[in-house]
Amino acid sequence: MRTHHVTLLAAAGLLALTACNPQAADGKPDTPAASQTASSAAGAPPSKAPTGGARTATLPDFVGKGLQTAQDEAQAAGFVLLKSHDSLGQQRLQALDRNWKVCGQTPAAGANVDTSTTIDFGAVKLEETCPTTDAPAPKPAGDTMPDFVGKGMKAARTALPTNASITVKDASSQDRMVLQESNWKVCTQNPAAGAALTGQPVAFTVVKTGESCP
Repeated sequence: MRTHHVTLLAAAGLLALTACNPQAADGKPDTPAASQTASSAAGAPPSKAPTGGARTATLPDFVGKGLQTAQDEAQAAGFVLLKSHDSLGQQRLQALDRNWKVCGQTPAAGANVDTSTTIDFGAVKLEETCPTTDAPAPKPAGDTMPDFVGKGMKAARTALPTNASITVKDASSQDRMVLQESNWKVCTQNPAAGAALTGQPVAFTVVKTGESCP
């Protein structure tokens, strides 16, 4: 009777192994999925997105257009690296592009340009007249006081030493606070242009950019 039980247990174990492993039943290995078989047979590495080389395009003429329009059209033409500057040399920021118009561009229109090139727009506000060429920003002050009259107050401050003591007052009778110097231009300065700069305080009177000095 003991031998009979052992025989039955062995038979049950063999049936269980056959059910779990098809190879045990027919002597053939498992068949992988069709997609896996094709991939293994080809031996190809994982596919990658194609990469293109440098691309060039003809740069359109943006002069005379609104700055926002010029930027949109430049991007549509494939030029995505864009910047702009104040053509009047006052270092004003183009905070609202729709309020500015394009006076010049670098590179010039018509050139066959790599689309990774940065396009620089020179601009003025809509109500202003474009200069013939970009007005240069004041050079950094050395031992003598530069002539800042007519220049933007922000540009004047940038040209002076960072430790200079500077006061700025409204030159008009309105006695307005000068909160954003990029919107103001210099009417008078003290010390005068050409005077020695020896660390003395510097004083300016200013008006809004579109106004006339009194």
